[in-house]
Amino acid sequence: MRIAQKPTYSFLALLLVLIILNTLIARFIVIPSPFGGPSVASHFYIAIAFMILFTIWFGAYGAIAAYIGCFIGAGVLSGIPPEVSLYWSFADLWQVLIPLVAIRMFRLDLTLDNRRDFIYFVIFGILINNFIGALWGTGTLAISNVIQWTEIMPAFIIWFGGNVIITLLIVPLALRHGTPVIRKSKLFVRNYWD
Repeated sequence: MRIAQKPTYSFLALLLVLIILNTLIARFIVIPSPFGGPSVASHFYIAIAFMILFTIWFGAYGAIAAYIGCFIGAGVLSGIPPEVSLYWSFADLWQVLIPLVAIRMFRLDLTLDNRRDFIYFVIFGILINNFIGALWGTGTLAISNVIQWTEIMPAFIIWFGGNVIITLLIVPLALRHGTPVIRKSKLFVRNYWD
């Protein structure tokens, strides 16, 4: 029995829309940190919550859009040199791929209806992913001389702390209430590509 394949043009259109949304959110919807710190990490990066959601719901298309949206919106349009943004933007890619792989690997219910699924999501979708993203991001910025080596720890703390707060406040609620609606869409991706 042959399974009907979803139309490719729909996913290309979805990818384009997600790239535009991620770029705009990454560039224009940031909340300055009341604690100060290095300018590259002195905000709550609201885009990461939406990038995680888009990747969980739309698989690898969401992950690609997260990388490109970060590269353009948080990177190039925010003054990070393009050659630095190419590898710096992997921070957002790690932050969305880790929860995607964990959710698929542990077969979590996206509505996080039970304690097991919620705990696994907190571990992989809020803590580990944001830790690795903040470590990668601040490290690559220091290696590239965008920030001073002495700014790594304050930048890391602000990046990690802000992303944990944002993802904890937005993602579980959106998954619980948005997943049942998104699942009905032909664009919902159950694995990585389909």
